[in-house]
Parts: sequence; structure tokens; C-alpha cells
Amino acid sequence: MAWFTRDKPSVKREDRAKRVRTEGLWLKCERCGQIVWRKALEDNFQVCPKCGHHGRLDARTRLVMLFDEGQFEEFDRGLVSTDPLAFVDSKKYSDRLAASQEATHLRDAILSGAGNLNGRRVHVCAMELKFVGGSMGTVVGEVITRAIERSLQHRVPLVIVSASGGARMQEGAISLMQMAKISAALMRLDEARVPYLSVLTDPTTGGVTASFAMLGDLNIAEPGAQIGFAGPRVIEQTIRQKLPPGFQTSEFLLQHGFLDAVVKRADLKNYLSKTLDFFLPAAESNAQQNPVTRAS
Repeated sequence: MAWFTRDKPSVKREDRAKRVRTEGLWLKCERCGQIVWRKALEDNFQVCPKCGHHGRLDARTRLVMLFDEGQFEEFDRGLVSTDPLAFVDSKKYSDRLAASQEATHLRDAILSGAGNLNGRRVHVCAMELKFVGGSMGTVVGEVITRAIERSLQHRVPLVIVSASGGARMQEGAISLMQMAKISAALMRLDEARVPYLSVLTDPTTGGVTASFAMLGDLNIAEPGAQIGFAGPRVIEQTIRQKLPPGFQTSEFLLQHGFLDAVVKRADLKNYLSKTLDFFLPAAESNAQQNPVTRAS
């Protein structure tokens, strides 16, 4: 009996070591339930190779995917949200900001960059869902407005990739003012006939949907993305009716005329490039060799 008692813990330690080495290497697809190798998922930009389900993508990876060789010049890195209302719910707003900054290594829920997309100079803003739910506060509003103004100044197309729960309630009416601020700037861009392409990803909801996400010269969504203003449960409780299947998915919105296209992630870069060729024939060499930095 003593021999078995000594051996048993060593077997357990060995099994535990195996579990540690393999933990996190495999993931389960949310849609089809298949087990997928994490590396294969990352190489495919979080699209399931089994069923094509589009998982969520962080803002920096989004920029790397769209810009040639993953290189871009980043703007407005120093802008940081304040706490104008000294807001407290289950925790202080200032603590939420600090936690999100540590988790995402971003100052706020957006990245703004400029670089070349298939040889054409473009400005791209990508929202980060992991930063306070990708909510739109003063910094998001200011970063997007500055990107619009740069596009206007240099006559360079703008792409905004939305992934957001809406306006940031911790900043109250100040966050709602960003809707009007960005929309007014986009009107000036439209009057100057500089293209703006809006890409809606999962999820795009609330004040973001109600403002710049739906104001593109072309509104493009990824497959299966949830897009809407209020959530389906709130809508059902308000109208006291059952919603149709697939309500608020990108495919449903395309069918009912709210979107111009639903494009797979693997095809998105080329689709944007061809669209810009249509809007701006004969690619000007505005692929000017401005300094760009390799994304980290």
C-alpha cells in the first residue's frame, strides 16, 4: 500500500503539468461548438475555419489587417477621458478607466491611424469593445472628429470600424453630444466629396448606430454582426410583440435596406479598396510616403 501511496501523487503532478502546457491552446466555437486550435483562429483573424463564424477582433489587430504590411501611423495617443461627473455605480468610473487601460494597453476605446490600403492612403479608426464595452465618450468623439478633419485637410478617404455598446453613460450628456459633433464633421466631409466608409462589426448598438456608424457613403457589415439601437428584449417589452428570427443581424438589416453590403472579413480589405477605386478613380499617388510605424 505504501508503494501506491507514493506513486499516486507523481502521476497527478504529471497530469497537472500536461494540463498547464495545453491550457488555452484550443477554443470552442460559439456557433458550431467545434474545438478549434487557437493559432489557426488567430491566423484566420478570429474567423472559425469550420463554420465561418466571425469572432470579435481587437482594434489593433483590425488596423494591422487593413493596412499594407500592418504598418500605420498612430494619432491622438495622448487623449485620456476625465471623470466630469465623478460617476460611481458598482465602482468608480475612474477605476473602470484604469482597469480598461491596463487590460487593453489603450488610453480609450478607439485607435486612429493612417497608412496605405492596397497602395492608397487612408485614415482608419477602429473601436475597442474591451474598453468599457467600446462605449463612446469624449475621447472617442474627439479622436474620430480629428480623423475626419485630417481626412478633410488632406482629402484622404476615411474608414471607421465600429464595435460598441453605445454612448458612455458615465459621462452623461457630454457623451451624447459626441453624436452631433461627429455627425456635423461628417457633413463637412460629405460636402467636400471625400469618401467615408462605415464598417459595422459585432456588436454595433446604441448612440454609435444612431450616429456615425450609419452615416457612411457605404455602410458595410460583417456576417452575423448584431446591429441595432435598443436590445431585442427592450424592443419586445415596448411593442409587446415577438421579434422575427434573426432580428438585428447584419443579414436581416441588409435584406430590409439598412445596409449596403455584408462582407466576409477575409474579403473586407479588397472590398474597401475596390469601393474607393469607384469613388476615387485613378488612384492618386496620395499613397504619399508619410512616415509610418510598424504596429506592435
